[in-house]
Amino acid sequence: MMRPANAHDVAAIEAIVEAAYSPYITRIGRQPGPMLENYQALVAAGGVHVLDNAGQIQGFIILLDAPDALLLDNLAVAPQAQGLGLGRQLMDFAEQQARDAGYTAIQLYTNVAMTENIALYTRRGYVETHRAEAHGLHRVYMRKPL
Repeated sequence: MMRPANAHDVAAIEAIVEAAYSPYITRIGRQPGPMLENYQALVAAGGVHVLDNAGQIQGFIILLDAPDALLLDNLAVAPQAQGLGLGRQLMDFAEQQARDAGYTAIQLYTNVAMTENIALYTRRGYVETHRAEAHGLHRVYMRKPL
């Protein structure tokens, strides 16, 4: 079940972030951007949704309003729940949220070293728009028309 995150979910979100992004530290040479976020503040501000299965958070997504598209700011699935289609469910949710909000596109970014993510997003219809450095991280920006 998808639902808005609340303060009680922050610890589970942080645990998923740690488990999902730690493997990239060696490849990137530092912690990926999602490991540096303040999830308490993000949840309080809204835009964070969790995938809750019988009280267990198995994934989350952060969606933010942007000028001309909904920004899929972060998406992660608990490692023990990967391979069950939950990432696809979260992506579908994001695209539906964008449509419901009247956006004609959804955009995201990922680290250039996360090549498997780039391939996944490309298969879902996202197209690379540009690459840039932000906060010392090399990012690939992608967009999908809806």
